Amino acid sequence: MRLKINLSSQIGNYLIPYNYNHILSAIIYRKISDLDLASKLHFSRDFKFFTFSQIYVPKFKLTKRGVLSRDGKLEFYVSSPNDDLIKSLVEGHLENSEVDFKGDKLIVEQIELLKKPIFTECMKMKTMSPVMARIKREVDGKLKIWDLGPGDERFYESVQKNLINKYVKFYGDFDGDRWLRIRPDMKSAKRRRIDIKGNFHRGFMMDFEIEADQRLLEFAYDCGLGEKNSMGFGMVDIIDNSD
Repeated sequence: MRLKINLSSQIGNYLIPYNYNHILSAIIYRKISDLDLASKLHFSRDFKFFTFSQIYVPKFKLTKRGVLSRDGKLEFYVSSPNDDLIKSLVEGHLENSEVDFKGDKLIVEQIELLKKPIFTECMKMKTMSPVMARIKREVDGKLKIWDLGPGDERFYESVQKNLINKYVKFYGDFDGDRWLRIRPDMKSAKRRRIDIKGNFHRGFMMDFEIEADQRLLEFAYDCGLGEKNSMGFGMVDIIDNSD
């Protein structure tokens, strides 16, 4: 299930810092009305089975300190295969129509449950937040985290393994074909470096074509591709070519 959440500032122009993932993550946890579920997710060191998008600003200006919303409006998306989580988020927003965004009170103008698309085994998608894939490699006798990019075949191996592991962890098993093929539009690929409380995370925004079992594609749509989904990485959407 997927939500679109529209926020607004009552003071007009509103500045959004470039590195805001931890802010949105905190908003999501605080808005889960089921406190036991919120606590379980927050303290879990395993997959958390939700993801969220970048912030979208309809009327914006880029500044040195961040993105300026000219009319104070912004929106983002949250997605999860856990229906109880999405329903709890809706309840949380309905119970309190304000959110705390870096100490400022923003109004929840609208929260919309989006219709799920129809999935086929081959689809065109785009990222709504950067996809991150990493490996551990030895450098000077020590294991270090190494970020992978779409020009490296290991990027896709990592994404495939991660998606299967998440699916099996969530549903208990997967009895279908485990192959996953991603063909990126390399011209669209853009690297993003995001600072989360002093730690830099690197991922890629891109358009791509993807082939897999329909169940895996639906799960990727709900849960996200790659690592750190619950910190705002790997959210994807379908590219609609019907127009």
